[in-house]
Amino acid sequence: MFFLLVERGFGRFFQKKIFSAKSENKNRANDNFSVYLHVFMRKNMKVYRILVLLFFFSLFGCGQQVNNKELLQRSFYETVWERFDYVTKDIDITKATTYNLSLRISFTDDYPYNDISLIFTVFDEHENPYRAKGYKFKLKDEEGHWNVEKVDGCYTFTLPINKQLMITDPGKYQFRLEQKMPITPVVGVKDLVLINN
Repeated sequence: MFFLLVERGFGRFFQKKIFSAKSENKNRANDNFSVYLHVFMRKNMKVYRILVLLFFFSLFGCGQQVNNKELLQRSFYETVWERFDYVTKDIDITKATTYNLSLRISFTDDYPYNDISLIFTVFDEHENPYRAKGYKFKLKDEEGHWNVEKVDGCYTFTLPINKQLMITDPGKYQFRLEQKMPITPVVGVKDLVLINN
């Protein structure tokens, strides 16, 4: 009986020792891994930060490319826009699409008028007008002072053209901008860009 108790006692003692040794080894392994991870992160923190920044830039960059697209653009030779010099862009629409259009247009000091008149037309594949609208934008006040500041030698405006323009029927279309000023050619128009916001 005595030997049985002693044997059980030693057995429990050695089991505790073995368990505590295993736990200690496990804790050491965890500590070693934590130290290794800490050193790795410190050495590679710059790389990690760059990767995170590139990830976020790629997310937001893709969004800006989809939502803010230049549909058509034109730079005018010697800043002269002729009456029938249409600015056009052919677009293939495969499903119902909504456009939020604005026009970025730049003028030089040679532009003689206080406003500009434009016509924006969407033609279908049979060259029939699908949508058409005329615009008149004020560029200067009554005294002839520009309504925007001069930057890099130009006065640049961003003007609303057609918000929520919905084209429901698939097909080939043409977007067309033309100037409708009473006296042509119009001088002092440097360039323009039609943007889908």
